[in-house]
Parts: sequence; structure tokens; C-alpha cells
Amino acid sequence: MKVIAFNGSARKDGNTAILLRYVLGELEKEGIETELIQLSGQQIHGCLACRTCATRKDGRCGQQDDMGNQFIDQMVAADGILLGSPTYVADVSPEIKALIDRACLVVRANGGLLRRKVGAAVVAVRRAGAIHAFDSLNHFFLISEMIVPGSSYWNIGMGWEKGDVERDDEAIKTMHVLGRNMAWLLKKLHA
Repeated sequence: MKVIAFNGSARKDGNTAILLRYVLGELEKEGIETELIQLSGQQIHGCLACRTCATRKDGRCGQQDDMGNQFIDQMVAADGILLGSPTYVADVSPEIKALIDRACLVVRANGGLLRRKVGAAVVAVRRAGAIHAFDSLNHFFLISEMIVPGSSYWNIGMGWEKGDVERDDEAIKTMHVLGRNMAWLLKKLHA
């Protein structure tokens, strides 16, 4: 089994990545392979609504000049997907938004390529707006017919400067519980 995590922050290895790594650590303890992809510095464009994915039905986005298709292929190949984003104006980052918009159209146009995979959202926030960002990521999972595990609280960590989330004890506990619950669910689905 494999879980792929996308860090949608423009800051590589910042608070969003720190939170994701706590979840990935729990999955690894359970023998699940993990990979963290940082969208920072990667080229990914927003959806053009060209509908090439629906016309061709080859599991590919019509845009070929960025990392979009590679990321979508990695999602399809994984058993579980973690999406992490900082909170930008009470929503997700433009990088993660481009990924979920593109992936959503491709997977739905091609028979539900993510159906019944496990998906979970992780959000870093300075102060407010995280619930809307959390909802945006969860909407992607739900419309893609994925299964979303819960945790002991919302999967949100508070911090401004890199590393500040390490002082959010409740967030760290929440990430550990999320990782354990995600591992349990994956094992039940693949038993």
C-alpha cells in the first residue's frame, strides 16, 4: 500500500509539510509506503475547462506543459492521498487548487479513477479561515467518491513562521490520530 501526500504550500518544508510528515510517520509505522511531493517550485497550471480529458478518456489532462498529468498519475496509482495546504484568504493555496481542479475533471471524466481510495486533508493556518480551506480539500475527496477518515479534531495546525506548528500540541495529536486512522482504514480496505 502507498499513500502520496501533496504539500500545496509555496514554502517548501514549512508548517504544512511539518503537519503532513506527522501523518506520514504514523502510516510508515504501520508498514505503509509514503511519498511527500512538494508543489513549491513545481509548474502546475489551473484547469482550462477544455474538456479534452472527457473527449479522449485516456486518464490525461489536455495540458501537457506542466506537472499536472504526472501528479494525477501518482494519485491514481496510490491507495491513499493526503492533500496539505496553507490557508490563503480563507481558502487553499493556488498550487493545490490547480491540482484538485485538474485532477477532479480528469478522474470524473474517466470513470471515477479515485473511487474508494482513502483521502485526508491537512491545513496550516496563522489564525483564521482554515475551516473553509479544510472543506475545499474535503469537497475534492467527496466528489471523487473517496473515503475520508476522521481524527480527534479537525486536521488543522496553527503557526505563522516555519516550525510554529510544532508548538500546537493539539494539532500534533490530531495528525498522529489521523495517520493511525488512515492506516487502519487502508488495512481494512485491503484485507
